[in-house]
Amino acid sequence: MTAVKLTILGKVQGVGYRRWFAQYAVALGLKGYVMNLDSGAVEALLLGDDGAVAELVNRAKVGPSDAAVTDVVIVELASEQQIFTDFQIRRE
Repeated sequence: MTAVKLTILGKVQGVGYRRWFAQYAVALGLKGYVMNLDSGAVEALLLGDDGAVAELVNRAKVGPSDAAVTDVVIVELASEQQIFTDFQIRRE
């Protein structure tokens, strides 16, 4: 199991990024959340199979067609401390 927190920078709000991200997370069987930040970035926490997490991290670097991702900051977390039962789109 892998747990990571992502901060996705660029034009990522108002372009359907959270919904797009959540669809991939659910399809890959991941748990966690995605949410907008006041800074204009998007934050996501992913918990799941190493390969599935790696795949979504790579997809996050591109995003949906209307997004313009400039950077993805990745912080590895202790997976045993992260408890989620599903994947959620969080509202601020």
